[in-house]
Amino acid sequence: MGEKKGDSDKRYDLEERTATFGEAVIGFAQRVPVTPVTCRLIEQLTGAATSVGANYCEADDAVSLKDFKHRISICKKEARETKFFLRMIAKAVPDLKDDARGLWLEANELHLIFARIYRTCIHRST
Repeated sequence: MGEKKGDSDKRYDLEERTATFGEAVIGFAQRVPVTPVTCRLIEQLTGAATSVGANYCEADDAVSLKDFKHRISICKKEARETKFFLRMIAKAVPDLKDDARGLWLEANELHLIFARIYRTCIHRST
């Protein structure tokens, strides 16, 4: 199945991409059975995954380079944290491992993107 016109543009629109990612994680989290083990993992996962997009929006509206760098560093941290909690849920609910893996790959790409943006900011401010 080929990409529709405009689909590739969305891949480079970080506000849309992070929002879509957050929505996908919410959908995934709704399928995780709630047990004493998964309850906290679900909360942590959805918090971290949706925080990526929220902090990117804040970075996009930053009033200074310092504020921008700080928000991007949070995006990077939350993407990494999302990977961790996806791994834990995959361990707790092996039936969801394949779905978790797909989300983990996107979280990893977002982490790499925000790490690169952050490093670029560091070099420009020195």
